Formats: sequence, C-alpha cells, structure tokens
Amino acid sequence: MAGTELFEGRPPRAVIVGTGLIGGSIGLGLRRFGWHVTGRDSDSAAETLALELGALDQIGHDPEADLTFVATPVGGISKEIERALVETAGLVTDVGSVKTPMLDLMSNARYVGGHPMAGSELEGVAGARAELFEGATWVLTPTVETDDHALNTVRSVITMLGADVVSLSPDRHDAMVALVSHVPHLTAATLMKLADERSTEQRALLRLAAGGFRDMTRVAAGHPGIWPDICAENRTAIVEELDQLIAALSEMRAVVEKGDRDDLVGLLERARQARMAMPARFARPDELSEIRVPIPDRTGVLAEITTLATELDVSIADIEIAHSAEGREGVLIVLVESDLGDRFSEGLTAAGFKPSLRRLQ
Repeated sequence: MAGTELFEGRPPRAVIVGTGLIGGSIGLGLRRFGWHVTGRDSDSAAETLALELGALDQIGHDPEADLTFVATPVGGISKEIERALVETAGLVTDVGSVKTPMLDLMSNARYVGGHPMAGSELEGVAGARAELFEGATWVLTPTVETDDHALNTVRSVITMLGADVVSLSPDRHDAMVALVSHVPHLTAATLMKLADERSTEQRALLRLAAGGFRDMTRVAAGHPGIWPDICAENRTAIVEELDQLIAALSEMRAVVEKGDRDDLVGLLERARQARMAMPARFARPDELSEIRVPIPDRTGVLAEITTLATELDVSIADIEIAHSAEGREGVLIVLVESDLGDRFSEGLTAAGFKPSLRRLQ
C-alpha cells in the first residue's frame, strides 16, 4: 500500500523536525512521492541547505501536516514529540534509537515510535539521499494503546520509502539495539583507539589495516556528538551488553591462550553459521504467501499481530486492513515469505486468531 493512498487523493503533508542526514533523507523520499514537506531545525543553516537541496518545500511549521517525523538528537526527541502533538492534528513518529524514554508519550494514540536502522558516513543534510532507506530495517514500537489506523498509516509511509518494517515492544527494541547498534559502535571506537595508540609507535600499522579491520571499524567514523545522549538514555541495556561482550571476549581469550583448536574452531563455526543465517529481503512476488486474519475492532490488535511476527522471526512484506461494511470486524491481509507462512499462521492460531493461508501465484 503506497503511503499516498491513505490521504483521500490529495497531496499529503509532512513536517520534518531536524533536517540532518535522516530527516533530510526522509524529506527527499517523501517529496519524490508527491508529498508537501515542511521542515525546521535548530540550525538555520541546516534548514536553508535542506531547502536548497530539495529535501523541503518550505521552512517552518505546518499545522495541517498529516505526519510529523521528529529527527532530532535523542535528547531532544520527547520535547519535540510533545510539541508536534499539540501543534498538529496529524500523526507523529520519530527516528530515535532509544524508545523507553518515550513510553509515557506512547499513551497518545497519534504517536508511533520508530527507528530506521540506516545511516551513512556522510554527515548532515549534505549526505541525505532519497534512497537511504531502501532495503533498510525500520523498527516501529507500538504498544497496546497504539491506534491501529495510526500504526498502519505510519507503516505504509515507511514502506513507501523502501524500508522493511518490523515491530518490537519499546523495551525489547532498546535491549536489541544495544546489541546490534550501540555496542558495535562503541567496540569499533575502542578498536580504533587501540590502533591509533599503536600507530604512534608503528607508523605502518594503519597502512596494514586490511578490509576486515576497515569494515569492522567503519561505524567509528560516525559523528560522535549523538552518542552521549544515546548512552545516557539506554545506559542499562548498553552496560548489560558490554558485560556480555567482555565475558565472550574473555572466553575467546582463554581458548586462544590454552591453544584448544577444537574449541576455537567450534566458536568460529558457530559465528560463521549465525552470520550466514542472517535474513535477506524477499526476492519475487511468487515467493510470498497471503494470510488473511479476521480482527476485532479494538485498539492494539495490529500492534499485537505485527509484534508477534517479529517474535516469530517472520518478516512482513506488506499489510492492509480491509474493513467490513457491516459489523465491528475487519480482515487483516498480510504478505509474508512463503517458507514462513505456516509458522506465522500457526502462531496466529495459538494466539487466538483464525488465519487463512494462500500462496501467491
């Protein structure tokens, strides 16, 4: 479902708060699909550049916005969400990498927490591009209070930008992102610190840094200014994952120190298999199955089903709600990878739903 189909045939309107790399890329992507985009930033030069680069139609505020994206640094997100909920009647989402600080705000049915797992070594709106989110994972963090229409609308717009959407509870998001994003960045920064300290004595060291080292430390080139807020807001989860990493490195150290070849190969083979099993995007439409799920007219049912898909490790390719002309029940139409259709259908049945499964031809 294209994001523009949800706005009664008129050009939809968006506000971007924070016109940096992510906000600028959202603006470029939305304008490519016919959206009218207004934006603002605490840095007037960033606003002007975003306008010049085509990420915005105009600078300022739009009370008629259908959707506001808050793309400021983590520390300022809550305040801007509150402001958008007051100053517009539309939906609000954000792109912050920490979600539990916004739990109280998620009681507002118009706010859907979000986090695109995308970025670039380039900084600011000068590095923005409309294709930044194509193939990227974009997490939404609905709660039982999230309005189904709001969740479906935000999800559809993000899918329009090319991202794969998954749903996680806010606390589970923060725990998982600590492992797959925050700790890797801190680890890369630490490796670069070690290499830099050694390079003062051995000037050839960084010249010898091969592809593996460069790939592993690439994220250390990101702007450091965002990390104090991230580490403060997600301190507990980050510290827990750092403890796990330190323990795992200690285990690896012990294996290397005692020269146990079998244990070493076992650890490396397990890592290899896990890396090879990482999920890929869908290939062709005929590799998808359609699952139709009758759903009651109650708040939170869409969040329940999409979060269940994530828990079952089932990626949703597309989703649509078909409302019944009579009664208080609709049908949720979900497209998933065919190999995972049975798993998702069985999970839905176990959760009390009555799904029907059909492979697309």
